[in-house]
Amino acid sequence: MKVKEIATSAGVSPDTVRFYTREGLLTPSRNPDNNYKQYDSEDLRRLRFARKARQLGFSLPEVRQILDQADDHHSPCPMVRDVFQQRLTVVEKEIHELEQLRKRMKTALAAWQDMPDGTPDGHTICRLIEHWDDGKPGRQVEE
Repeated sequence: MKVKEIATSAGVSPDTVRFYTREGLLTPSRNPDNNYKQYDSEDLRRLRFARKARQLGFSLPEVRQILDQADDHHSPCPMVRDVFQQRLTVVEKEIHELEQLRKRMKTALAAWQDMPDGTPDGHTICRLIEHWDDGKPGRQVEE
């Protein structure tokens, strides 16, 4: 298969195929007649695997490590579970932080509806930001 053919078969762009080839995840042969790269079914399998792993949030180095372990006939599954569990913990924390940011943004936007615009006067920069949480005694704003 040529670049476009393997890309179509895997549901990715030709640039993705070229990227994974440069990164060494795919190892096409060369057609002796025209020197074009020729991809085989193993390259297609690896490309589909890499796409799925990336969709699950695995980084390129992690995908490479998984493929290397499989190439060495070692099961990458235990490592995949460990990495995935760690990644899930990080993602859940990021989601929580984004939910907190969303709440602050909604609160600020509601407060700004009734606040007048101000001109910097040497005491303020932007009144909206500086005073969005005025009137909320004892409220700790999370950063």
